Amino acid sequence: MYDYIKGEIISKNYPKIVLENNGIGYAITCNQRTISSLPERGETAKIYTKLIHKEDTMYLCGFSKMEDRVIFDILTSVSGIGVKVGMVLLDEFSGSELIGAVINGDYKMISRAKGVGAKLAQKIILELKDKLTSENTTLTLISSSALEGNSKISNQTITEVQTILQSLGWSNTEYKDALKTAINNTSKDDSEELLKEALRILTNE
Repeated sequence: MYDYIKGEIISKNYPKIVLENNGIGYAITCNQRTISSLPERGETAKIYTKLIHKEDTMYLCGFSKMEDRVIFDILTSVSGIGVKVGMVLLDEFSGSELIGAVINGDYKMISRAKGVGAKLAQKIILELKDKLTSENTTLTLISSSALEGNSKISNQTITEVQTILQSLGWSNTEYKDALKTAINNTSKDDSEELLKEALRILTNE
């Protein structure tokens, strides 16, 4: 219903914030990580939203980064993961940290989140990795050999990171330059490190 809402921060009282846009105040449920990342009251913020529709209620959940909202959508599509656990996971970990744990199969790290046991963490890894790396859209591949002065990053790592970035909602055009910069900034052939650097560049631009 709403992709994002940009407006003035009226209040920040966990677990909700209020953003005012064109005379309308939007109450948005957020986790502590999102609220902590926002500017002060009276300043402008952009929140990526998800409409939660249940039998007896409707409300908006919000995230300061697009990839967190996308990961939340994927998480809550996993059997046994509801809104509460999805919000807890993205409070305990940033989107890139959670993806890194999934890539590395680190269920012990994921199980640190409140209410997430080892079995559920393993299930999250299996299903989330499958969904993040099964992008059907054809990629315009960036080859490591096409990048001057960098042969450290393998084509396999680059392809995996491209697929995840596209799963998170970025188009080839949007992430191409950021990924090239990330490849040249990354010193080892590691998909988690390359992804974190690419996301850092994308979200700071």
